[in-house]
Amino acid sequence: ASAPRSPSTQRAAMENGEIEAAEEGLPMPAPPVGRRYRPVGSDDSAVIQMTSMEPGPAGSTSVTGHDAVTPQPPRNLEPGGASLSIDPSMQEGSSDRATSSGSQRDSKLELFGFDSLVNILGLKSMTGEETQAPSSPREGEDVAITIGRPKETGPKFGTMMGVFVPCLQNILGIIYYIRFTWIVGMAGVWQSLVLVSFCGACTFLTGLSLSAIATNGAMKGGGPYYLIGRALGPEVGISIGLCFFLGNAVAGSMYVLGAVETFLDAVPSAGLFQESVTVVNNTLINGTATAGTATISTPSLHDLQVYGVIVTILLCFIVFGGVKIINKVAPAFLIPVLFSLLCIYLGVFIAPRHNAPKGITGLSLTSLRDNWGSEYQRTNNAGVPDPNGSIYWGFNALVGLFFPAVTGIMAGSNRSASLKDTQRSIPIGTLSATLTTTAMYLLSVLLFGALSTREELLTDRLLTATVAWPTPVVIYIGIILSTLGAALQCLTGAPRLLAAIANDDILPVLNYFKVSEGVEPHAATLFTALICIGCVIIGNLDLITPTITMFFLLCYAGVNLSCFLLDLLDAPSWRPRWKYHHWSLSLVGALLCVVIMFLISWSFTVISLALASLIYYYVSLKGKAGDWGDGFKSAYFQLALRSLRSLGGMTFCMEKK
Repeated sequence: ASAPRSPSTQRAAMENGEIEAAEEGLPMPAPPVGRRYRPVGSDDSAVIQMTSMEPGPAGSTSVTGHDAVTPQPPRNLEPGGASLSIDPSMQEGSSDRATSSGSQRDSKLELFGFDSLVNILGLKSMTGEETQAPSSPREGEDVAITIGRPKETGPKFGTMMGVFVPCLQNILGIIYYIRFTWIVGMAGVWQSLVLVSFCGACTFLTGLSLSAIATNGAMKGGGPYYLIGRALGPEVGISIGLCFFLGNAVAGSMYVLGAVETFLDAVPSAGLFQESVTVVNNTLINGTATAGTATISTPSLHDLQVYGVIVTILLCFIVFGGVKIINKVAPAFLIPVLFSLLCIYLGVFIAPRHNAPKGITGLSLTSLRDNWGSEYQRTNNAGVPDPNGSIYWGFNALVGLFFPAVTGIMAGSNRSASLKDTQRSIPIGTLSATLTTTAMYLLSVLLFGALSTREELLTDRLLTATVAWPTPVVIYIGIILSTLGAALQCLTGAPRLLAAIANDDILPVLNYFKVSEGVEPHAATLFTALICIGCVIIGNLDLITPTITMFFLLCYAGVNLSCFLLDLLDAPSWRPRWKYHHWSLSLVGALLCVVIMFLISWSFTVISLALASLIYYYVSLKGKAGDWGDGFKSAYFQLALRSLRSLGGMTFCMEKK
């Protein structure tokens, strides 16, 4: 046995090129005479040859400098390029070792000499050269990393078709066409302006919070669930995400019922069951009660159910075709809607025409003044004024009826997995659709308030079709296509939201809805269709809308609270590219959502919160832990960090006794 060498002897041996063996007792080869390492140039490539170690006798294994490092000729690299390619021979090792026993296979890992990709600063420092610190690729610089065959993904869409059009289709739904003029007649002009501004402010502040979170890094599929779950934890994210999924599924039934109701009003002979309702028409005009008997024909509940189920099944066949087919069909639904809006505005400005009803006065300051105040009263189930009606409409009830007309801002984020650039498309598309529709609603309040008498606003269910130029048929087509387009977007976004929740593998009960990336969620689509059909069978549009409102408001409050928490904590990972946000705006948005929920109905609010709490409790018991951090963990970390900093700043004086 040889005596141990001193440290100076070891350093001298290393300078001569000798590499120490990893294990003691191994034979040490003699260093080559006069061998020196040459300096590493900037154009050299670092090649490391790794020899697989096979089990065998201890005396038959040796490691030498010649075996460990093999000089390679420099490769010609493209200047300014930033690409990394891995030789296919890297992938041979596992298969070769499985087929051959006792033989050694060499696998080579080639690391190209790029400062930004390979840390060879330590090697270059031996030569005394000045090195530049590695930097991340600048914006606009292409960095391609190719490992094997690139994975095929589905079609990607931009801001217009991926976010703006879906949001616009969801927002411009049935409420504007068949309920908006009735809301103006019931609430009056000035309270209708307050109503629209109140609801629009809530969705706009939520859009700001959504934009901030969506631009804080890569956003995967799931839309609001992904945002809330990563900020408030998987329990809160799943509870609010499932409620939002139910809201989207129920909203699809609302749009289907609106389309069927409009079709039966336009073509009464198409009804399989005819129902005529005789009511007492009682309205207040300039403070004077006017009573009279009128017979108004309304679609039968059974007709709504039969046609609604058929339409829902047809829409599901389109959804099963995938996002690509849906985006091809979307313009066919949206263009007639925009044309119908143009026809409505043209008809308002040229009213009254020769065949117009007496109640349509045309744009008049007298009508605007008469309709300025509110005239809340009782109606029957069809919304026709009746002093003996079972429903009393106030401002709070109208908030619940109108709020679905401003929802739909999450339609683009629900499809975030299909977008080319989520950080650009979601803020621009969502906020543009929100501002456009809110401005249109505010203008429509003034126009409808000055267009006709209050009695006409309350009794004509399709006043928009009555005043449209050149014919009401255009509005009927626009209403049907707009509602079908909104229903299509709901049936598209809701299954993807459910699939994203299932893919996180938190709740085992949702494993049936898991899908791989780029695959259509057929099981989730079928489940969504069943929920939609169940709500269509209920058949009451005014009963469904408050339920939808609660689920949407719950989701919007979660998005605002997520942004508020992330912005207030100022975590190191919180660096959104969208700068037009503040924690106070997110807090106001969350409070607005809660206030609107209690304004609509405290009972519906308690039920929705209880449902979300039950889901939260179930996820806490049965769910798995998420593999990501959240805002609450960041809050604990920040609290501990501040405590340590305050403790480190304190000075202690120890007195000797």
